[in-house]
Amino acid sequence: MSAPHPYAARLAALPVRRHETEVLGSVTAWWEYGSADSTTTILAVHGFRGDHHGLEPIVAFVPGVRFVVPDLPGFGATPPMPGTVHDLEAYARWLRAFAAAVAPGATILGHSFGSIVASAAVASGLAAPRLILINPIGAPALEGPRGVLTRLAVFYYRAGAALPARWGEALLRNRLIVRAMSASMAKTKDPDLRRFVHDQHDRYFSGFADRDVLHDAFVASVSHDVRAFAPKIHIPTLLVAADRDDITPIEAERTLATLFPDASLVEIPDVGHLIHYETPRAAARAVAAFSDPASGA
Repeated sequence: MSAPHPYAARLAALPVRRHETEVLGSVTAWWEYGSADSTTTILAVHGFRGDHHGLEPIVAFVPGVRFVVPDLPGFGATPPMPGTVHDLEAYARWLRAFAAAVAPGATILGHSFGSIVASAAVASGLAAPRLILINPIGAPALEGPRGVLTRLAVFYYRAGAALPARWGEALLRNRLIVRAMSASMAKTKDPDLRRFVHDQHDRYFSGFADRDVLHDAFVASVSHDVRAFAPKIHIPTLLVAADRDDITPIEAERTLATLFPDASLVEIPDVGHLIHYETPRAAARAVAAFSDPASGA
C-alpha cells in the first residue's frame, strides 16, 4: 500500500502536461507544470536514480512559475542516449541541447547529481539568467562523513555492473537495499513523512534503463562535484543547502558559495540530503524569492 502524498493537493491544483522531444538521437520525456504563459520558466534537473517525480514537492510550492522537468537519459521514461557513455560530459551536452530545444533562456535548477550536471552545462556554455542548486554536491564524495558508505556504494555499483545480467539487475533493484539507502538519507522524525520518503524511493529509485547506464551515472556522480565549475559560472547563483546533509556537510557548502563570482546561500535547518521531500516549502520560498521577475534581478 502506498503512503499518502503530503503534497498531493497542491500538485493537483497545478496544470501538468507530458511532452516528448527528440534530443541527441533519443526521445526525452519531460513534464510541464504551471501556466505556459508564465513569464518565468525554471528547467529543473533531478538527482541520481530519481526522475521528475522527485522535484514535484518543490514545484508545488512555487506558484506562478512554469517548470520544465525532464527525466534524465537512462532514467524514468527517458531512454539512454544511443551509443553513448553516460558520463558527465554527455549529460551536460544533453542538457545544453534539451534547454535549447525546449526552454531557451530558462533559469536552470539542479538537485544533488543534477547540481553537477546543471553546473557543468552552464560552465560549458548553456545560457541562463540564473542558476539554482539544491543540496549541491560541493565536496568529493569519497570524503566527509559518508566517505565509508560511498566506498561501499562504489563496490555495490561495480558488482551490479560486473555480475551476470540477471544477478546484477536483481542486486541493483533489490528493495531491501533501496530501503536502506532511503533510511540512511531521511532525517525527519515524522512517521508519515518517513513513509512518504520511503514510498517515493520504492516507486522511482529503480526506474533506471539498465545497469550500464546506472553505473556510468554513478561514476559521474562520485567523480565530480560543483567546485570545479563554480569559478566559471558568472550568472547569479542560489545554493539551497541542508545543515544535516551527510553527503556535503554544511561547512563545505559555505566554502562552495565563495567559489562562485555571484552566489548566495540559503541554509535549511534540521534536514539532510532530501530537502526536496522533507522541506520543500522552505526550499520553494528561497527559489521563488530568487526567481521573482519583479525583483529586477
